[in-house]
Amino acid sequence: MSTKDFIEKDYYKVLGVPKDATEAEIKKAYRKLARQFHPDANKGDAAAEERFKEVSEANDVLGDPQRRKEYDEARALFGNGGFRPGPGAGGNGSFNFDLGDLFGGSGPGGPGGAGGQTTTGGFGGGLGDVFGGLFNRGGGGRTQPRRGQDIESEVTLSFTEAIEGATVPLRMSSSAPCKTCAGTGDKNGSPRVCPTCVGTGQVSRGGGGGFSLTDPCVDCKGRGLIAQDPCDVCKGSGRAKSSRTMQVRIPAGVQDGQRIRLRGKGGPGERGGPGGDLYVVVHVDGHPVFGRKGDNLLVTVPVSFPEAALGADIKVPTLGGPPVTLKLPPGTPNGRTMRARGKGAVRKDGTRGDLLVTVEVAVPKETDGTARESLESYREATAGEDPRAELFKAAKGA
Repeated sequence: MSTKDFIEKDYYKVLGVPKDATEAEIKKAYRKLARQFHPDANKGDAAAEERFKEVSEANDVLGDPQRRKEYDEARALFGNGGFRPGPGAGGNGSFNFDLGDLFGGSGPGGPGGAGGQTTTGGFGGGLGDVFGGLFNRGGGGRTQPRRGQDIESEVTLSFTEAIEGATVPLRMSSSAPCKTCAGTGDKNGSPRVCPTCVGTGQVSRGGGGGFSLTDPCVDCKGRGLIAQDPCDVCKGSGRAKSSRTMQVRIPAGVQDGQRIRLRGKGGPGERGGPGGDLYVVVHVDGHPVFGRKGDNLLVTVPVSFPEAALGADIKVPTLGGPPVTLKLPPGTPNGRTMRARGKGAVRKDGTRGDLLVTVEVAVPKETDGTARESLESYREATAGEDPRAELFKAAKGA
C-alpha cells in the first residue's frame, strides 16, 4: 500500500460504513463483503477478486484501532484536498512554506536550531519520514521486511464437532517465496540492487518546501532488487503461488458463522517479515435431535399423559454422553422447560452451559380396549371441569 493510497482511498466507502462506525459494525460489514466476493465463491471472476482485495485492504486498516487512528489523522491532515497550493504558490505548483515550521521543527537558521539541523519532532526529512511510521517502513536505504498476506478460509463442522472441538485439515493457496529461485527472482540466485530506488523499494516524489510522497518503485515493484536473469517460474518477482495443507484446531463451543483468527498462519512473509494471519469462518451443520441457543443445548422430549398428570422420572438423552434422569412433577403442562445443568456447550472458560429440556405431551392416535375404557371413565369423572372456562372469562373481560 502506497502513501498515496493511504491518503486518497476512502476505506469507509469501500466497506460501506460511516466514519463513526464501531469496531463491531466494521467487522460485520467486512465479513458480509468478504463472503460475497471471496474468490472461492466467484471462480474466474476477476472483478470479484479485485473487490475482495479492496475489502481486505480496507479491513486491514479500519479493523486495527491504531492503524485506523493513523489513517483518520492522515486523511484529516492531507486528504480531501488538504495542503493544495493556493494562489500564492509557485508556477510549478510547489509550496511556499516549509512543513518543518508548520509542525514545530526548525529549518536552517530557524528558531531553536542551527543551520542544517532539525529539532526533535521536526519533519526536515519530508513527509516520507512522517508516513514511514504508518507503514513500518523505517529508513536507512535498505529493503525492509514485508509481512505475508492474510488468508481467509471456510470449514464446515458437524454439530458434535462444534460442541466438542475438532482438528480439521485446511488446504490453502497463497503467495510465497518462489522455491525454484529461493525467492530471489533470479535463475542464478544473484539479483542486482535496483538502481532507481537504490535497494529501498521506494521512490519519493513531490514539489518544493520539503513536501514529498513515497510510492513503491515501479522498476523493481517494491522489492529493491532486479533479476539479471529472471526465473522462469516467478518471472523475476521472487513470489509464486504456493499450496499447503495445515491441521487447524477448532476450539470447543464454536458457533455457526464465527470467525477464528490464527496469528502468523497466513501467507509467509518476505525478507524475514512476519507471516500474515489466517481467518477461518466456521459453518455448523444441524442435528436431528439437539438445537443450540448460546452456550445451552436444546432438546424436546415427548412424555405420556399419565406421566405429565401424575409425575414421573424420565430419561433424557445428552450429546455424546449417557442419558440423565429428570423428575417430572405432577401436573406438568405441555411445553414446560426444565434444565439439566452442565450438559450444554463448552464455554471459553472451560465450563459448560445447560441442556434445556422442553416437555411435549404425546397424544395417542388410536385407543382401544382397556385404555379406551379408562379414558372414558376419566372423562366421566372430570365432566364438571371445563379447561376453557378461564379462556372465555378472559375473552369477555377484554
